[in-house]
Amino acid sequence: MSTTKKATVTALAVGLGLVAVSACGSGSDSGSGADSKSVTLVSHSSFNVSKDVLKDFEKSSGYKVRVLKDGDAGQAVNKAILTKGNPQGDVFFGVDNTLLSRALDNGLFQPHEARDADLVLPEYRLPEGERRVTPVDSGDICVNYDKKYFADKKLAPPKTFDDLVKPAYKNLLVTENASTSSPGLGFLLGTAAQYGDDGWQGYWKKLKANGVKVVDGWDQAYNQEFSGSAGGRKAKGDRPLVVSYASSPPVEVLYAKPRPKEAPTGVATGTCFRQIEYAGLLSNAKNPKGGKALLDFLSGKRFQDDMPLQMFVNPVREAAQVPELFREYGVEIDEPETMAPKKIAEKREPWVKSWTSLVLK
Repeated sequence: MSTTKKATVTALAVGLGLVAVSACGSGSDSGSGADSKSVTLVSHSSFNVSKDVLKDFEKSSGYKVRVLKDGDAGQAVNKAILTKGNPQGDVFFGVDNTLLSRALDNGLFQPHEARDADLVLPEYRLPEGERRVTPVDSGDICVNYDKKYFADKKLAPPKTFDDLVKPAYKNLLVTENASTSSPGLGFLLGTAAQYGDDGWQGYWKKLKANGVKVVDGWDQAYNQEFSGSAGGRKAKGDRPLVVSYASSPPVEVLYAKPRPKEAPTGVATGTCFRQIEYAGLLSNAKNPKGGKALLDFLSGKRFQDDMPLQMFVNPVREAAQVPELFREYGVEIDEPETMAPKKIAEKREPWVKSWTSLVLK
C-alpha cells in the first residue's frame, strides 16, 4: 500500500500485494552465526526489490539474502514479537509508525542505526532516544475509488471522510481490520485525527450504518473486494471504494496491458493518513554483522531509487530519485492526517479494542 505512506500505502501497510517477491536468495546456512554468509530479512508480504539490485548487494557484501514474508504488516509484527527469543531472521522490515511503539516496548530490536541514516529527510527521522530502527519509506493510506464505476453511475467520487458517510456512498466502501492490518489501523487513526478522541466513534457508527465492509487485510480488500483492481479481475469485487494508498494508481498503470493513458483508479485526497515504515536489527539476531550490512543496503541510494516501482512507496533518502511513472500517476497528498508517536502508543490498544467492539460486533 504498504507510504507513505505513502504519496505511498501507501504504499502499501504501510504495502501493495500485486507484486510477487523476487528478492529471495537461497542459503540453508542462514542464521548460523555472526560469520554466516547468509542473512535473513523478515517482512510483510509486500516487500520487493529488483533482482539486479539485490544481486549487486549480495556480490558486494558477500551475503546471500533470504526473504521471509509473513502476511500483513500487523500480523508480521505480532509474530516477530512472539518469536523474538528465537527470531526467524536478522532484520525486520515493515513496522510502521502505527505499530512502532508496540515493537519497541516489546524489545523487538537491538540498538543500531544504518550507515546513511543521516541522509534521511528530516521529517522522517526519529528522536535521538528512539533510534533503534531506521526509516525506509513513507506513504499515505487513503481511500481509492474505481473511476469507471462513478463515471457509469454519473456520481461524483468522495473526497473526504465526511463524504463516506453520505447516503450516496452506502455499501460502497471496503476497509481492512484495524486489529490485524496496518492500512486498516492507519485508516482508523486518520479518522481519530480528523474527528478527535471523542468524535471518531460517532463517525464509525455512521460509517457502519452506511454499509462499510471490513475484511482481514489489504490483499483481500484490494484484490478481491475492490471493483477497480486489475489484480482481482478474475474474481471481480463489487465495492468501488477501498482503503489502500495514494500510490496505488501507478500500480494499475504499470501492470495494465495495454498501458492506459490515465490510471483507472483515483484517490480521495481528504481521507489520507501518513505512514512511515522502518527496518531494524532484531534482538537475538544470529547474524548481526550481516543484518547491519542489510540495513545499510535498505537505506542506501540504490535500494531507495529502486523502491518506488517495486513496493509503490516513497523513498525517504534526500537524494533518492522517484521514477517518472510514479510521479505522473501517483497522487501527492499535501496535508495528510498525522498523529504523534507518543499518542499512537497511548491510544492504539484502547482505540482498537473500542473499534472492534463497535464495528465488528
